[in-house]
Amino acid sequence: MTIALDEIIAGREAGGHGQQAHHRFVVTVFGLYGRPCGRFLPVSGVVRLLTELGYEGASVRSSISRLKKRGVLVSGKIHGANAYAMAPELEDHMRIGDERILAPRTASVGDPWLLASYSVPESERSNRHKIRAGLARLGFGTVASGLSIAPIRLQAEAEEYMDKHGLSDYIEFFVSSPAGGSDLRDKVARWWDLDELERLYGEFLTTYSPELDRLPGRSAPTPAVLGAAFRTYVPMITQWRRLPYQDPGLPPELLPDNWIGTTARRVFSELNRVLAPLAKRHALQVLTDDPRGKT
Repeated sequence: MTIALDEIIAGREAGGHGQQAHHRFVVTVFGLYGRPCGRFLPVSGVVRLLTELGYEGASVRSSISRLKKRGVLVSGKIHGANAYAMAPELEDHMRIGDERILAPRTASVGDPWLLASYSVPESERSNRHKIRAGLARLGFGTVASGLSIAPIRLQAEAEEYMDKHGLSDYIEFFVSSPAGGSDLRDKVARWWDLDELERLYGEFLTTYSPELDRLPGRSAPTPAVLGAAFRTYVPMITQWRRLPYQDPGLPPELLPDNWIGTTARRVFSELNRVLAPLAKRHALQVLTDDPRGKT
């Protein structure tokens, strides 16, 4: 289970932690259309969808095989044809991710903070790395060595991660509020890499802001419109899903003026509102057209 979780989390990191684009798109397709986890999708349909995005069937099948070995996917049959589903035990994690990715929220400046304090013996330094990397992947900022911070609503996710990886004995969580007259805005800029966040948001806007002018109207969509929506939506949400984890919804008052993340969230929200149902119609049509496929 921990290997499967790490595979999902790695795909949300900048650069995909070495994962190729088509591999991350396979995860996106299963995450969008193979839900709740355990819903089988025909191999042939998944390959057809990824072919529309420009990837060869052999590469897609290779990614599916890797995801099975990593415990992300399980194999089965649909009408005697080969099919795969996300491992059912991943559903709780994916459900939490749905809320964070599809409807990202910002904390209020008066909300309490979550502090994570950890200490690991030198002989177990690999566990120290797992804790530090895990907190960073969830969106924690670094206050000092062994001390991280995040908005309070990350508590359940952080506790789940530590529990699943057997790290709970090394870490303590505390709920805290600022005291004194310290400039929290300056500290947030040190605890999180806002320059990197700004760059990632800028990349997203450069690629997808122009799509706002190409959104389809209210008339009944043609098959061509549905297909175009799918080809825009899956890469868009694959690029987006890492951002709410690198930016855990920090209070706007503590961010730079005219913060680019606010614009990026607005663009994503509008594209998601219009394209998601159209892309889903296209994907489900492809996935149900021919349930018989090859391994």
